[in-house]
Amino acid sequence: MKGVVLHGGLGTRLRPLTHTGPKQLLRIAGKPVSQWVLEDLREAGVRDVAIILGNLAPERVVEYYGDGSWLGLNLTYIYQGYPYGLAHAVYLARDFVGDEPFVVYLGDNVILEGITHFAKKFEETDAEAMVLLTEVENPQRFGVAKFQDGRLVGFIEKPKIPPSTLALVGIYFFRSPKVFGVIESLRPSWRGELEITDALQGLIDRGLKVEYGVIRGWWKDTGTPQDILEANRLLLDAKYREKVVKGQVQASSVEGRVYIEEGAAIRNSTVRGPAFIGSGTVIEDSYIGPYTSIGRNCKFTRVEAENSVFMDGVQLEDIPERITDSIIGAEAIIRSNSSKPKGLKLIVGEKSVIEI
Repeated sequence: MKGVVLHGGLGTRLRPLTHTGPKQLLRIAGKPVSQWVLEDLREAGVRDVAIILGNLAPERVVEYYGDGSWLGLNLTYIYQGYPYGLAHAVYLARDFVGDEPFVVYLGDNVILEGITHFAKKFEETDAEAMVLLTEVENPQRFGVAKFQDGRLVGFIEKPKIPPSTLALVGIYFFRSPKVFGVIESLRPSWRGELEITDALQGLIDRGLKVEYGVIRGWWKDTGTPQDILEANRLLLDAKYREKVVKGQVQASSVEGRVYIEEGAAIRNSTVRGPAFIGSGTVIEDSYIGPYTSIGRNCKFTRVEAENSVFMDGVQLEDIPERITDSIIGAEAIIRSNSSKPKGLKLIVGEKSVIEI
C-alpha cells in the first residue's frame, strides 16, 4: 500500500503563525504535525509516500523531509499549487499510485490510536474504498456520513441539517485507480473546489462498495490555535511515558515525564512534565510547567511558562508574568523593557520581535 499525504492549504485560521510556512510544519510535542502523520503511515507498513505540496513555502517541506530516508520512508513530492480541493490533490497522485492500493492522509490530522488496525481491516475486505469517521458535536463543520438501515449510502459536505454525527476525519483508503475516473467527472462545488465527499459519493453511485471505520479514541485536525494546544497536551500525555534526559541539567529540578533532547541545557531552573525541550535550547533561571513544548535552539532566561507551544529559535528574556495557553512562532523574540507586571496570553507569528 502506498501513502498520499496532503500538505497544502493556506492555514488561514492559524495566522499569523502560517504567514510564512505551512501549518503542517508547526511543531507540537517535539515534532511537526505532518511528521506524526508520516510516522503513523510507517507504523502501518507504508513505505512509499507522496507529499502533495501547496503554494505556501513548499520548499520548507522538501528541505525538512528530504528523501524521507531518515524516517524509513521513500518520499515523492508533487506540487498542487493553489488549493483546488482535496479531490484535486488526490488526483495529482494518480501516476505515483499506479495500480496499487493507497491511503490518503491529511497532513494536519493527529490520531492517537493510529491507522494500523484500519489498514489491516481494509486489506481484509473487498471494498473499493474505506473512510474513517468519528463522532463530533458540531457536524455542520465537516463532511458527514449518511446511513440507511445501518449501511453507508453517502456523504454531505458541511450540511445545514446533518444526517448523522459521524464526520470524515481526513483519512481515506482506496483499492484501485477507479477513484481517479470519478474525480475526472466532478464539477467544482459552490466553494470552487473538487470535493472529496463528491468523489466518495461517485464511487457509491457507481455501485462500488465503500466501507467505513470509526475512530473511538482522540482525533484532532490542528486547524486553530486551540487545536494546536489541545493536540500538544494529548500527544505529550500519550507519547512520552517516562523521563528522558539526554541534555545537560545543572542545579535544576526535572520532575515527571520530561523529554530533553541531546544538546539542550537546563540551568538553575525547574521543569515539570509532561514537557518537551528541543536540542540546542538553553533554559536558565526559569520555570517550565506541564504541557509545554519548546522547539530547537531556543533561549529562555528568567521566564515562567506552562501549557504553551514554542517553535524553533524563540528567545524569551525577563518576562514579568507567567506565559500560559500561548503559541509562539519560530524565531520570535520577547523581552521586557519595563518592571510593571502584565498578564500575557500570546499567539505570535514567526520572526516577530516584541518588547514588553
